[in-house]
Amino acid sequence: MVTYNDLYDALRKERYSEELQVLPKNFVKEVKKYFEEKKSASEKEEDLFSDITIKTKKKLENAISIFRELMVRRRKKILNLAFVASETGISKKDFENLLGFEKDLLESIVKSLEKAEKNLSEEMSGGGESEQKYKLVRFLEDVDGFLGMDGEEVGPFEKGEVANLEREIVDILAGDRRVEVIEEE
Repeated sequence: MVTYNDLYDALRKERYSEELQVLPKNFVKEVKKYFEEKKSASEKEEDLFSDITIKTKKKLENAISIFRELMVRRRKKILNLAFVASETGISKKDFENLLGFEKDLLESIVKSLEKAEKNLSEEMSGGGESEQKYKLVRFLEDVDGFLGMDGEEVGPFEKGEVANLEREIVDILAGDRRVEVIEEE
């Protein structure tokens, strides 16, 4: 059975080590059981304002806070581990320190990172050229400043000036015959 001191010790070890610490495989179930016991003990007391009841409730609140911090710290380490694993491969030692749901989390993050890397490679090799974001244009007349697609001020532009603008804006300006497209980026 997990105790308050076990939770605190697990957090302390996780806090002061860069590696993911080993937890018992049934750790989460034991913590749940501990929380349920403390909650029922605090509810059974006849006097809600007795010192024992107040201490039990406070201990439960602190234990929950410790458990949450422990899980956040472990998730941060898992994110870092996933990044390293996607770049270099994964070490069996690190994989063994994960709880069941953490292994699933790590695998899904690594898959997402690998997919992102694959998408980047496709973009770099020319696979993503079908949807270009910018076009190089020459202004056929003076155009006052306007808001771009991101809400930022764009312009003003003078006749003959060349600019690289977002595709949507170029489509509007070209439709009004205010610009001519020189090349698409």
